[in-house]
Amino acid sequence: MTIPGLCEGYLLKRRKWPLKGWHKRYFVLEAGILRYSRNQQDVSRGRVQGSLDVSLAVMSINKKSNRIDLDAGDILYHMKAKSHEIFYIWVTKLQAHRLYKKNEAATLHSGFLQTLSFNSYGTCDLDSPAHTPFRFLMAGFLLGRHSSHGPPSVADSAAEYFDASDDVLCGSSSEVSDESGLSDGSTPNSEPEEGHGGLHVHEVSATLTATVVFFSHNFITFKETLFMCKDLARVSMPAALNEPVNLLQRLCEELEYSELLDTASNTPDPYQRMVYIAAFAISGYSTAMFRNRYKPFNPVLGETYECIREDRGFRLISEQVCHHPPISACHAESENYSFWQDQRWKNKFWGKSLEILPTGMVNVTLPRYGDHYEWNKVVTCIHNVLSQQRYLEHYGEVTIRNLKSNVCTCKITFVKSRYWGSETNKNEVQGTVLDQSGSIIHRFGGLWHEGIFCDTLPTPKCVWKPNPQPKDHLVYYGFSTFAMELNELTPDLKPLLPPSDSRLRPDQRLLEDGKVEESDMKKDEIEEFQRERRKELSKKGEEHIPRFFKKAKDACGRDVWLTNETYWKLRENPGFAKTENLILWS
Repeated sequence: MTIPGLCEGYLLKRRKWPLKGWHKRYFVLEAGILRYSRNQQDVSRGRVQGSLDVSLAVMSINKKSNRIDLDAGDILYHMKAKSHEIFYIWVTKLQAHRLYKKNEAATLHSGFLQTLSFNSYGTCDLDSPAHTPFRFLMAGFLLGRHSSHGPPSVADSAAEYFDASDDVLCGSSSEVSDESGLSDGSTPNSEPEEGHGGLHVHEVSATLTATVVFFSHNFITFKETLFMCKDLARVSMPAALNEPVNLLQRLCEELEYSELLDTASNTPDPYQRMVYIAAFAISGYSTAMFRNRYKPFNPVLGETYECIREDRGFRLISEQVCHHPPISACHAESENYSFWQDQRWKNKFWGKSLEILPTGMVNVTLPRYGDHYEWNKVVTCIHNVLSQQRYLEHYGEVTIRNLKSNVCTCKITFVKSRYWGSETNKNEVQGTVLDQSGSIIHRFGGLWHEGIFCDTLPTPKCVWKPNPQPKDHLVYYGFSTFAMELNELTPDLKPLLPPSDSRLRPDQRLLEDGKVEESDMKKDEIEEFQRERRKELSKKGEEHIPRFFKKAKDACGRDVWLTNETYWKLRENPGFAKTENLILWS
């Protein structure tokens, strides 16, 4: 219980999004608390930019790049030392302070429980009603999070595994991390066993070699050890953790506010038109506000989804076009616009937080003006991913360009929430429309879950706000009315769909009907059938060929997936009932 010595000095800290790169900050580690500011004088005067209890963080290190990552769930620090010597000093001190704080907490808990052992008469009856809260409180201390009414959930087990570990995690995929902190060696370069997933939780765990740091007085010794690390991005999760829509349908969900594209198509001024395109780009993130408890189903290779909305004037087709890496492609068309994208994801799990980076581009064309807009997506981070207190935020910078005109561009910043900020500062977004010289023509901003206001239009107004949520939406997975309609299957529609359409997928339908156990078993069957189908193709030396999309190159030479314009023709004539179709499930 001896307090470890003070450790202080300059380290490189990764800039918070939307900025990239690293900046020098002065760090002080004292009594288990890590604080930092711009310089030593500010820290000594108590002017800190951030602080962290290191005992609450999962710590990972990268010896090759002298990098230290601390993830406390709601706080995520990425730091680098300029030399190996400084790196090992900080690793030693951080681990010593973590151990000290954990021992301190354990001692406090022990004293608290000892106090509970005696009441004013020298005894304590924990079964009495007066002590009911204490019995629940005691059940939660380092005894695990399990309910006595059943086995632990996957999330509980994983949370306990990471929280219980005092070891420093090394040798992970962060060995090849780029400056964004997202690994190039994560999910896309692994071999998943599910559409966007992989290793089945009941079958395989990845075994890797880690360096566990042991401390003895003033020197460090290293011991090679093996431990089991479940790559959450590649684990086939139970159906109960899913929501009854999948990623192909989630791409369609980005068209919930397609009226913004209709408005843009009827706006002659190019600068004002860009404001509406920007509002549409932001609106696609609003669904995340109430959707952090469950994950969408992962499409299997060849799975499709169509959506015809005559009331909104568009029709969409999406397909899972690639398995390694997993890629979902979609294309929507309307009299006023075309919309398409192919999405793939890089994932990075830091111990308590999961960062998701979409790497595809979103495209919109407005034929009336000959415009072709293109933009990227921002990082989505799920904090406290292994606990019930998890929450989601988007951060990064979006750049919208008109590939057919350089009259204007748009910059949108999804602001990363401040560690010491209030709830009102969360989900902030700011944007500007710039002319060719870089001068600001329009400013807009707001919250991505509440709405966007532009005060530089001829009439300042709210250009977008989300639709009201339906009654009891939290009971129904947080779905909006539009999301609830995605899985609707009417008797007149069913005969027109190909058998690969997501609405015909039995495990997803069983979950929607509340038959969780049956859904889980059917999900396992579908994933096993997919594995066997891939093996058969491999034996024949063949590859899966997408049915409704084709691979091409965009203007920058990037691989993209574009519609081959056959889906709607086949649907009309001769009809999918009269064509040869993929069998993905029974």
